[in-house]
Amino acid sequence: MQPVLPLTHPFTLFHVVLSLVAIVAGLVVAKGLLASQRMPGWTTLFLWTTVATTLTGFLFPFRGFTPAIGTGIVSALVLVPTLYALYARRWAGAWRWIYVAGAMISLYLNVFVLVVQLFAKVPPLHALAPMQAEPPFAIAQGVVLLVFVALTIVAVRRFRPSGA
Repeated sequence: MQPVLPLTHPFTLFHVVLSLVAIVAGLVVAKGLLASQRMPGWTTLFLWTTVATTLTGFLFPFRGFTPAIGTGIVSALVLVPTLYALYARRWAGAWRWIYVAGAMISLYLNVFVLVVQLFAKVPPLHALAPMQAEPPFAIAQGVVLLVFVALTIVAVRRFRPSGA
């Protein structure tokens, strides 16, 4: 699997940095959700770098529909109600759990893509799953999915910001 643009291409570097910032900020936000803590600065950083990552992902050259395009579409569809729940509805009523679930799914999608890229670009991981259809890749993605399902359920139950 060859990259569409080399990692040294400025646009690719920009996209990768956005993705990594989104993941780090998202992990901080997830920790806050689990502790029922508002984290406005981190939340803003996480959501808007995730939006930027999603949008820049559509700007890479491609031919036809790819799994990356599908992931980007799902990410965009998740981000719309997540941003609406936070900024327009301010976590009122059911919008609280819609926000939490959306934020956690957005973070999961970022981590999902990170695992894909690690298996594609890191030689020892690539050797384990060169086609990304082998058991090590499936196991890694399965563990990530299970962890995020569990964390999302806990975060939905725990996140009850005062005044929302």
